[in-house]
Amino acid sequence: MAETFFAVCPRGLEPVLAQELRTLGASAVRPAAGGAQFGGTLATAYAANLHCRIASRILWRVGQGSYRNETDLYELARQIAWEREFSPGQSLRVDVTANRSPLRSLQFVTLRVKDAIVDRARDRSGERPSIDRAHPDVQVLAHLDEQTVQLYIDLSGESLFKRGWRADKGEAPIKENLAAALLLLAGWTPQQPLLDPFCGSGTIVIEAGCIATNRAPGLQRRFGFENLRGFDRAAWSSLQQQARAAIDDRAPMQLVGRDISTRVIAIAGANAQRAGLGAALQNRSLVLEATDARAAEPTAERGMIVTNPPYGEQSNPKSASVASLMSDFAGQLKRKFPGWQAWLLSSDRKLPQQMRLRESSKTVLFNGALECRLFRFDMVAGSMRRERAADRGDAGPAVEDGHGAG
Repeated sequence: MAETFFAVCPRGLEPVLAQELRTLGASAVRPAAGGAQFGGTLATAYAANLHCRIASRILWRVGQGSYRNETDLYELARQIAWEREFSPGQSLRVDVTANRSPLRSLQFVTLRVKDAIVDRARDRSGERPSIDRAHPDVQVLAHLDEQTVQLYIDLSGESLFKRGWRADKGEAPIKENLAAALLLLAGWTPQQPLLDPFCGSGTIVIEAGCIATNRAPGLQRRFGFENLRGFDRAAWSSLQQQARAAIDDRAPMQLVGRDISTRVIAIAGANAQRAGLGAALQNRSLVLEATDARAAEPTAERGMIVTNPPYGEQSNPKSASVASLMSDFAGQLKRKFPGWQAWLLSSDRKLPQQMRLRESSKTVLFNGALECRLFRFDMVAGSMRRERAADRGDAGPAVEDGHGAG
């Protein structure tokens, strides 16, 4: 039976998420603000949870209707046969989100939706679900717009960016689903050498390694749908077995992560081991090393840099200001990396100015609540020479005019 689902994602990634869902076999995929709606069976939703690298969570729509006030919402929620999906003995959490809803208090709306679910359970069984905000068995979400409400059961549980391998974070890590999105937006493929010169706890290169070895991101964790009464254990076991059989630890790749901190590099190595990339570390198709980005050396004649460098909101380097650090790093790119593409995620709109490079593209993304831009710089041979000529006043185009960075 076809069901309707909604995959949530960070803002700016809706088109990438929609394409990913289509490749996973979802039907009627329709991007929307903050995610994408799609159709399929519950097994389709299981597969989305297991394989989707971009989504934050997968929601199953179990009801919808129009409303004018909180009483309407209570009646709509009470009509849904929640008992088919979970028992009164299970713990529950209810959340509400809204977009242009005329109702003033989302806290009161949350209370009324919760009351409707609890009252229905008590009327039918004499028992009522307990409320657990921290570790519930089942999570219900109501989303309101101006006139309608949609009611969902969260099939993911913990957010999908939690792959199950991170035990220790470096300084201000990006989430795993954003790291995967950077690689997809950059057009990186496992055939291309990849360098992250500010790798921190290794998120970007570990995601790249998992992509290259065809590791499903959800293989090491549990999901909310496993707590539901209609959970199809056989279908889920089959999906897991297929995903494990698809892993290729011998897949060729050339991944390098660098950070100035030896402590952070040790954390990245432990994370990579837990992610299942021990073989890649052993055969050095994944290399993690302590190196100052300002002295970065290329790992191949051509390749791709994808990185989340320090910026004001997340770091305060003792050795230099962020602007000075990025200026020095850019100088090394110009000297050593002709033929490479560099993709840098930053909340600082002045990053190209600091680097004296002109971006060939920029994409607005959100790192949590922080508005960022993914800048692309195309490094070409001779860029440093032209910059020096421009500084002397010689004839010829300057890097700031775009010729040093595409």
